[in-house]
Amino acid sequence: MVIHKVPSWGRRIPRFGCRFSGMTEGLFRYSELLAAGLSREQVRRLAEQSRLRRLSRSVYAPSAYSPKHLPAIFRRLPDSAVVGFHTGAQLHGFGDARSADVHIIVPAGESVPHIRGVVAHEAVLPVRDPVLLGGVPCAPAARCAVDLARSMRRMDAMPLLDLCLRVGACRPEELRIEVDRHERLRGVCQARELVPRADPRAECRQESQLRLVLIDGGLPPPEPQLWVPDGNGIPLYRLDLGYRQRRVGVEYDGSSHLDRDRLRRDRSRMNWLAANGWQMRYFTDLDLYRRPAHIIATLAPLLLHP
Repeated sequence: MVIHKVPSWGRRIPRFGCRFSGMTEGLFRYSELLAAGLSREQVRRLAEQSRLRRLSRSVYAPSAYSPKHLPAIFRRLPDSAVVGFHTGAQLHGFGDARSADVHIIVPAGESVPHIRGVVAHEAVLPVRDPVLLGGVPCAPAARCAVDLARSMRRMDAMPLLDLCLRVGACRPEELRIEVDRHERLRGVCQARELVPRADPRAECRQESQLRLVLIDGGLPPPEPQLWVPDGNGIPLYRLDLGYRQRRVGVEYDGSSHLDRDRLRRDRSRMNWLAANGWQMRYFTDLDLYRRPAHIIATLAPLLLHP
């Protein structure tokens, strides 16, 4: 563990209201904080305010979480502990579900010291073949993804599974094998239902959520990132979601579509698609999060009738 010396920011420490600029990566010993001018009471109060994080005995770090802090945290944890859930997903590169806490997995009944900002998940299912990431043992990507798919809200779990496959953290068959191992565990029914629907082609969480709304609403599964060719068979426009045989396109309009240049391109694209027999339907965050039934009611006549 590398302990950074204090002098580079020591002149700012005594000012209790400072924002600790420059502290986003370093680790600091308690004695160094005192030597820099902070009193014991100030160190205690900063820790209570979560402006300093106590990583291990007499070792502190800035409140901002960094994977570089994990080795110090693991010095206080039992040998059986591994990183998992939100923190594991972040280390594997699909941290769509972020958490300010460090999440670890320990065997059921294992004694874990209370550490501020560390959440221990007791698991009856052993973690197979942990991998070394960021200098600490971490559950495999498939285990992190399935654990989160069991415990998160359905609308948050789908984007995470899509992203897990998109970044190549694991393969679809690894997710299927892993979810089978979680039989009878809490939330496994949701995970078992979502895992086969995970698709690496989704490019943002709203596309993943919109696809799930369509499926949950009884509509056929749409094709993500569907390319529409021109008259010569050359791919011309790409749709967020689509039904090729029905020539129905479904898109999510976020804030980026309010840009004037983007609006001009969108209008030209919409006119071409309409002229070539495509029925396009566009939805916003209001539709997605507050009135999903409106989405189904809009698309059902186009997809469920001859």
